[in-house]
Amino acid sequence: MKKRLIVAVVIVVLVGLIYLLSRPDLPVVKLVKVSSGVVEQTVSNTRAGTVNACLRSKLSLPIGGQIAELYVREGDQVEEGQLLMSLWNNDRRAQVEQAKAQLQSANKEHQSICIASSSDAREANRLSRLLKQKLVSAERADMAVAKSQSSEAACAAADARKTQALASLKLAEAILAQTYLNAPFAGRVAEVTGEVGEFSTPSPPGVPTPPAIDLLTDNCHYISAPIDEVDASDIAVGMPVRVTMDSFRERNFPATIRRISTYVLDFEKQARTVEVEADLLPDADMPRLLAGYSADMEVILQAKSSALRVPTELIVDEKFVLVVDADNLVQQREIEIGLANWHYSEVLSGLEDGDFIVGNIGVKGISAGAEVVVAQ
Repeated sequence: MKKRLIVAVVIVVLVGLIYLLSRPDLPVVKLVKVSSGVVEQTVSNTRAGTVNACLRSKLSLPIGGQIAELYVREGDQVEEGQLLMSLWNNDRRAQVEQAKAQLQSANKEHQSICIASSSDAREANRLSRLLKQKLVSAERADMAVAKSQSSEAACAAADARKTQALASLKLAEAILAQTYLNAPFAGRVAEVTGEVGEFSTPSPPGVPTPPAIDLLTDNCHYISAPIDEVDASDIAVGMPVRVTMDSFRERNFPATIRRISTYVLDFEKQARTVEVEADLLPDADMPRLLAGYSADMEVILQAKSSALRVPTELIVDEKFVLVVDADNLVQQREIEIGLANWHYSEVLSGLEDGDFIVGNIGVKGISAGAEVVVAQ
């Protein structure tokens, strides 16, 4: 009998050891403390946006011709109105000189004719007074008046020819100006197409050709990015924006919405978007930006500076979080969510400040009802 009892005890011990050794390890959960902080409701771009220069002009001359002079090179800083390029224009400059000479001749002619007209007018007045005194004949007085009127008309005609000559000079100068390319604003030369002696051709309508000079500002930029059409209706001009760039991964750039497109882009039928632009706010520590950098835009629709929050990635089915009870069993707890974005979600009810929730919900074995080990 005693022997049987000892055998039974041994068997129980062995079974217990086998169970303990064969039982899988319990999953280890890491807890996250629920606390208060900033919570925002945001909208982000669907595809990468772009850094754009505030002003950018792809400049070309209105006429074609042989390049005579290039006054700038790529990378040069230029001032507004500065001469950038000129075409061969000896013939047009000669036309300007010819128009100036014609204007000078018209001025002299006008001066001569109008001096004579003034003299004839004085003579007509003098003879008219003498006629009243019956010291001259009426015929002589009438002839003087007629001559004065004719001289006056000739003076007016000379004045018209003077005006015509001035207009011809302005026309010749305008034609000459077509051969000069000036900077419409202060900026930096991004690209120069052509060399001295080559032929520069303007872009005909509907046929894109390289610009003669690509000019842009390098000290003022804005962001342009596509926003899904569903989210665009919530955005308004003046809303704050948080901009991130691949070139400056550790930094956020504050900005504000400056423009919302008035139409929907449908290049991709299943992903229609609205183009939204944002101005970067002044920053003394702003790094040197280049037009064309990729950028992401996060529009802040609403924000609370101190709200009870949990990481959005720890919410299950958009309404549950996982907690561990006193028996180390995982339980689902329903919560009510307020403002939310990719980072944090506001908790309106279901949790309190200081509570703990499961922070590694993606680990195998961690689910509602599972027994776990809480990591210290």
